[in-house]
Amino acid sequence: MSGAIPARSGGPLVVLDADSTLIREEAIELLAEEAGSLELVAAVTERAMRGELDFAESLRERVATLRGVGADVLPRVRARMTPTPGIEALVAGVHAVGGRIGVVSGGFHELLDPLAERLGLDFCRANRLVVADGALTGHVDGAIVDADAKAAALEEWAGVSGIPLSRTIAVGDGANDLRMLARAALGVAFCAKPIVREQADVVIDLPDLSAVLPLAGLAR
Repeated sequence: MSGAIPARSGGPLVVLDADSTLIREEAIELLAEEAGSLELVAAVTERAMRGELDFAESLRERVATLRGVGADVLPRVRARMTPTPGIEALVAGVHAVGGRIGVVSGGFHELLDPLAERLGLDFCRANRLVVADGALTGHVDGAIVDADAKAAALEEWAGVSGIPLSRTIAVGDGANDLRMLARAALGVAFCAKPIVREQADVVIDLPDLSAVLPLAGLAR
């Protein structure tokens, strides 16, 4: 496969992972700092990103450490999330040619939705935290957004946008992104773990999402 998709009107669809891709942090680790469980959560996250643990199981294990944390932590964590440089340029460039851009994450809607709206993303899919009596219960509501769900989101969003899969780009950094990267016409490893770098079509090492624009046949 070439290192870019052909320049053409009416596209593309760009789908981004969230943690360490759309944002510089791992959002669950920010939550864990508030819960006092950062060391445990960071170790589990690292193993999952390397592909050593089943993602759904690892997520439930990490979320369980948040039990009892007040829901008022969520705005504080959102304030600490840092959009990756170049995201505004990427969104503008994709929209300028009639394309769409979304984020699909093993993280949480409660943290991502306001950011996705502010950045003007067309799609956002993530997990949902269960809150009861003003506190996190340590559980996730519904099915986990795992590797299969990420690949399915890319296909679904391409379909509803009328964009062929041949005009899709997926961008991520961890093992949970591999199926999405494989399903897209172009899979981009973004400041990624070794397992992702080995399997992606293109590697970007600079933390600047505007570097995706030339891969979509668009000017930076």
